[in-house]
Amino acid sequence: MHTMKLGHSGIEVSALGLGCLNFGSRTDKETSYRLLDQYVDAGGNFLDTSNNYAFWNEGCIGGESEALLGAWFKERGNRDRIVLATKVGAKPTFAGGGFEHKEGLSRTAIERAIDESLLRLKTDYVDLYYAHIDDGNTPLEETLEAMDGLVRAGKVRALGCSNHWTWRIEKARSISLANGWTSYCCLQQRFTYLRPKPGADFGVQISLNDELLGYLKHHEDFALLAYSPLLNGAYTRSDVALPAQYEGLDSQARLKVLAEVAGETGATLNQVVLAWLYQGIPRTISIIAASRPEQLAENLAAPHLLLSAEQLHRLEQA
Repeated sequence: MHTMKLGHSGIEVSALGLGCLNFGSRTDKETSYRLLDQYVDAGGNFLDTSNNYAFWNEGCIGGESEALLGAWFKERGNRDRIVLATKVGAKPTFAGGGFEHKEGLSRTAIERAIDESLLRLKTDYVDLYYAHIDDGNTPLEETLEAMDGLVRAGKVRALGCSNHWTWRIEKARSISLANGWTSYCCLQQRFTYLRPKPGADFGVQISLNDELLGYLKHHEDFALLAYSPLLNGAYTRSDVALPAQYEGLDSQARLKVLAEVAGETGATLNQVVLAWLYQGIPRTISIIAASRPEQLAENLAAPHLLLSAEQLHRLEQA
C-alpha cells in the first residue's frame, strides 16, 4: 500500500487508515479481527480509534474499540508494526452521558485518559494522540503543555487535532513553537468529495472548509486526514440516504461528474472519491471503515486508481 508522511512527525503511514469506531461493539470480535487481519495483509499499518468509541452504541460506555484492539495486538503480537492513533477529549465523564458531558482537554483529563487508553490497548505508547474536539473552556497553554508532557514521558510519539477551526489550529501551533513544545502534526476533519451546504450543522463535528483547505495547502508540514470520506455508504448504497447537509444542486452536479469518471475508469464511486482525496492538493489520508471484507477490499484498491489530470480537473471544477 502507498504511504504518506504524517506531517513533520517523521512517521510514515498508509494512504488509507482503518477506522475502528465500531470494532468491539456493533462489529463483533470475529468480524473485527477478520477486517484487521485483511487490512494488515494488504499492507496497511495505520489504525484509528478513540477513547470514546463507541459510547453511543447500545450497551457501550466508550473504550470498547480500544479494548478490542488491545486484545488483537496481544493475540497477533504485531503492535510494533502498527501506527496506532487514538483520541482524548470527547468521552463522557459518566456512563449514559453525551457530548455535552465530554471530558474536555484539561491537564487532568488528558493525563487520566492516556493511562486508561494504554491499559485498554495493552501497550505502553500510542503513535499519534489527537485532541478530539476543541475545548474552549480550557486554556490552550494547559492543553498543549499536558500533551507535550506525554511525548516527553514516552507515552505518545506525535500529536494531532480533530474538529478544530483554522484560527485555533494556528494559535495552538504558535503556542507550541514559542514554548518549545511538540506541536500538532496533523488534522483529522470531516471531508469528502461533496461539499456541505453553507451553514450546514454537523453538531460537534467540523467539516473542512475553504479557509482551512487554503491553510493546509501552504503548510506542508501539517497533514490532512479525512473522516467519513464515503458518507457511511451514501455514494453507492440505495438504502443509505445522502445526509441532508449535502443535499442541493452543487452535490447533484458533483455526483454527475463523479459517475462519469467512474464509468471512464471502470472504478466504483467510492474508489473515485478516495482516489480524488489521495491525489488532490493537499494529499489526504482517508480514514476508511468497513463492516464486511468485500467493502474493505473495494476501498483498499482505491490508491491504485490513477486519475488523469483532466479527470482531476473536472472533478475539482464540478
